[in-house]
Amino acid sequence: MAKYNGPVCKLCRRERTKLFLKGDRCQTDRCSVERRTYPPGQHGRRRVKDNDYLYQLREKQKARRVYGVLEKQFRAYYKRALREKGKTGENLIRILESRLDNVVYRAGFAVSRPQSRQLVGHGHITVNGKKVDISSFLVKQGMVVAVCEKTRSGPLAKTIQEGYQREVVPWLQVDRKKMEAVMVETPVGLNPDVEIREEMIVELYSR
Repeated sequence: MAKYNGPVCKLCRRERTKLFLKGDRCQTDRCSVERRTYPPGQHGRRRVKDNDYLYQLREKQKARRVYGVLEKQFRAYYKRALREKGKTGENLIRILESRLDNVVYRAGFAVSRPQSRQLVGHGHITVNGKKVDISSFLVKQGMVVAVCEKTRSGPLAKTIQEGYQREVVPWLQVDRKKMEAVMVETPVGLNPDVEIREEMIVELYSR
């Protein structure tokens, strides 16, 4: 599967907001958004004419980059959200929040979503006691996500225990000593770190 391998700080600068793709560096004055507030590229400082489509597109791109999802997969998530009951925008955010790599990040087992995807891909994460190495796996209510037993006794465990601390979302119950998290309820449209206006994404795909 294709993926973005370029400088992630350029993605934050393009959206003109912190997407927290570099973990604790985003909290310091070394953050590229703090140092250069204009978009990357030779035309980054050029004035851009505002319009509704631009705002909708940028909101969709922001959501894609926050959750590390490519366009084809993101559109598939939108179509799935459209079929479900309730507001499409809230359904979309709920699906994105339910991704295994995002749950690992929200639980505090990784300092960033790219690192959480690496943990999942390398087989360090289990769901209900079974190893799962698919980042896009959708965690459901009642499932237990944990760091596998072998990893708990290795050097990575210390890094996780001393990892970046963040506010735990209300739909997760986290035990940092056991290094496991339980999804106690279905995720709602909460974006504690990055604000995403999901209604603008719906407007874009409805054009």
